[in-house]
Amino acid sequence: MDSPGADPDTTHLTWSNVSLGFSFIAFNALLSTALNLGVGASLLTAAVRCVLQLAVVALLLQRVFETDNPWAVAGIAALLNLLGTFETVVNKSKRRYQNMFPSVLISMVGSTIPVSVIGIRYAMAVDPFWKPEQYIPIVGMLCGGTISGIVVSVTYVLKEIYDSRDKVEMYLAFGASRAEACKPIARDALRLALTPTINQMSVIGIIAIPGMMTGAILGGSSVQQAAKLQMVIMFMISASTALASIVSTVLTLLVVVDAEHRVRPDRVDTRAHVVWRARAAAVRAVVQGVKGMACWTWGKKGVSGNGEAEGERERLLG
Repeated sequence: MDSPGADPDTTHLTWSNVSLGFSFIAFNALLSTALNLGVGASLLTAAVRCVLQLAVVALLLQRVFETDNPWAVAGIAALLNLLGTFETVVNKSKRRYQNMFPSVLISMVGSTIPVSVIGIRYAMAVDPFWKPEQYIPIVGMLCGGTISGIVVSVTYVLKEIYDSRDKVEMYLAFGASRAEACKPIARDALRLALTPTINQMSVIGIIAIPGMMTGAILGGSSVQQAAKLQMVIMFMISASTALASIVSTVLTLLVVVDAEHRVRPDRVDTRAHVVWRARAAAVRAVVQGVKGMACWTWGKKGVSGNGEAEGERERLLG
């Protein structure tokens, strides 16, 4: 039921509406199962995560908006960058290198924070720039864009260094510096990382109506103002993604090709992240414990049953 002060033109959504939206994901999962695509479980898991994460974020942001405290806004921005780094290193990367977590964190913070501060204060003309309803959503969008760019660039660099190290070693053997030897890899990695952003900018407005523009229109802004806001935000996302991709690519190459101009594949870890290895070990321990308990229980019942049978036999014979 809508609150008394609610705008009558604003749609009030309930959890039943969310359930209807979730039915689209359920349909896709059923379709995946029927076609044996193997992505049904991933779809459902991602959808459940989406619901839980957005519900928690909504509660948290509501408190932050009510306090209107710059330190609370700074804490949310730091948390978003930290969670984005964790998602990049732990969940998205199949290969990792030494000290990858701080490197990715530096790339994200060094791109999202400066771009968001300068863009909101001057390009969007918001004063103060840290207004929660303005700053936090922008930082969240910047973090989402930088995650994609970092994952693509770092994944390509590690793949080339680990699988095709002969090319780099040939350049180094002929006297090239590590910057010269790694330049082709860095160029291709950045091209791949920035291609989705470039494609998105090229089709925006003609083929795709972006979500931020749609939200501004639904919120009551004029179409012209919503379009200009979307332009500024798109440029901020592109700049942040490019900066983060460049920094992460450079930091990755500095680790996998050392100061002595040697390729170091030993610094690349192809195993699952330690978080998932620890989880797998914990699951195995629990399963073994349950099996041991079940065997002990059945063994005890078997001994008790054998004792009773022996006693009955002696009674009949005696």
